Amino acid sequence: MDAEIREKMAGEVVLSPHPGRTLRKWREDFGVSQRDLARHLTTVPSVISDYESERRVSPGAGFIRRYVDALLALDAQNGGRVAQRLGVRPHSEGILGMREFAVAIPLKTLSDRLDAHAVSRVDLHRDVHGFTVLDAPRAILSIDASRFVEVYGWTTQRALIFSNVKYGRSPMVAIRAHPLKPAAVVFANPGRIDALAVRLSEVENIPLLTTSLNAPAVLERLEEL
Repeated sequence: MDAEIREKMAGEVVLSPHPGRTLRKWREDFGVSQRDLARHLTTVPSVISDYESERRVSPGAGFIRRYVDALLALDAQNGGRVAQRLGVRPHSEGILGMREFAVAIPLKTLSDRLDAHAVSRVDLHRDVHGFTVLDAPRAILSIDASRFVEVYGWTTQRALIFSNVKYGRSPMVAIRAHPLKPAAVVFANPGRIDALAVRLSEVENIPLLTTSLNAPAVLERLEEL
């Protein structure tokens, strides 16, 4: 499994049009600071910063390998929780589609792509690293608490997009109850949003947005990102 994860991470960096930003995305997904990563690589944080901001030329294969290995090693010291999550493959019938972005995308960019607007008073200034589109009733019935991690794919820093939502209470209650939290929640073509759903969004500090698009249209637009 480590080899598969290592190949996935390094491959994204090598193929990315912005390898530095992709390195940063992976470091943030693992929850590792530039200082801790630099210490493990026996270098200084400014080197990490220069590569991630692309002030230096694109890193070579050797640096990418050391960078990836360091993230996995630091994760292993903390019980390997991120690596275990990355090994999960979606198979629930409630998941309509999911994707990881090669580089982090501002939530505002995703919102604009979906013609979405915020319904809760939570700051939208954050990045998303991927998305999952779910059929809300099917997902709630087919994914129990122990398998809810499936919807997060390779990273929790993603938008969870729920279709077939009437009031929005059930998805937000499920998110509230689970320790893993998404970067944002979007309701696709919902009914009247219940005040409880909005309140839970604000309590959890998770932006809640709505779009008039249905699930197929959402998937089509997001594939263009």
